[in-house]
Amino acid sequence: MTAKTPTSGLEIGLYFDLRNPPHREGSASRLHGFTLDMCAEADRLGAGSLWFSEHHLFDDGYLTQPLTFAAAAAARTERARLGTAILIAPLHSPVEVAEQAALVDLISAGRLDLGIGTGYRKPEYELYGASDRRRYSRTDDMVRQLRRLWAAGGVTPQPVQQPIPVWLGYHGPQGARRAGLLGAPLLTPNADSWPAYRDGLVAGGHDPAVARMGGGVQAWVTEDPERDWPLVAPYIGYQVDSYRRHMVEGTDAPAPRPVEPEKLVSRDSGNPLSYFWFGTPETIAERIRELVKDAPVSTVYLWGSVGGMPEAMVAEHVRVVCTRLAPLLR
Repeated sequence: MTAKTPTSGLEIGLYFDLRNPPHREGSASRLHGFTLDMCAEADRLGAGSLWFSEHHLFDDGYLTQPLTFAAAAAARTERARLGTAILIAPLHSPVEVAEQAALVDLISAGRLDLGIGTGYRKPEYELYGASDRRRYSRTDDMVRQLRRLWAAGGVTPQPVQQPIPVWLGYHGPQGARRAGLLGAPLLTPNADSWPAYRDGLVAGGHDPAVARMGGGVQAWVTEDPERDWPLVAPYIGYQVDSYRRHMVEGTDAPAPRPVEPEKLVSRDSGNPLSYFWFGTPETIAERIRELVKDAPVSTVYLWGSVGGMPEAMVAEHVRVVCTRLAPLLR
């Protein structure tokens, strides 16, 4: 089965993690307020969605409670969808997630997309006193439990959407098939996952026509790459190095060597830490088209801010993504 060409209706969104590293000027409180301002501005400029992530014990203050922040963003926006990419499902009670997500959905008048995944960092599991055993099956089960909890006889108040879309942040063919078996949207924009996802839908008794894919790309868009590369490259390097360093924390793996940003921008998409596109709106739009191909991708989001950037750089990027990149793909 061939899906509808995604570029006929591909929505572009923005992604925030609220890092406040030492090289950034301003307090963490200021950063949270400014990010809400950027959410409101992106909504005004027509962004299709706004996404927030979850990590714990990062040394730069990475966002820990994406649904709480999504509730704040809901109060500052009117049109953009609000998503979590991702909420670490095995750390949380299904009832807790169901109630918090319902509240965000009510505040936003039905604009929440709940993205969940397994997580991968040992310190986060230890912080919550949780086991990382069977984390994929436990994440699958949360999808089922959330659907039950949002139905009649479940938690109150109920959400606006019945049910709230629960996206699975799974990678690779096995993860894509798992999402398909559950009939859940798949939180990746990579067309390589479409065949396994489609097969899972069929095996799970779901009509492939219900397929929905979407997700983040590592990219920065600029109208003047030559001017901006020396300014942006150090922040890209910091962000990727931070992820790689925290990824091995609590394991026996050695600390990774620092990345070379110049090499990241020349690579095709793969592991999120293996590439980071940089270029004009036209260049990035073409790379996104190549990534999603004919898969049923409905939304793609890019970083709004990278590695503790100054406010002026973030504001300019939000403007370029919303007013220059989005129209090329919409």
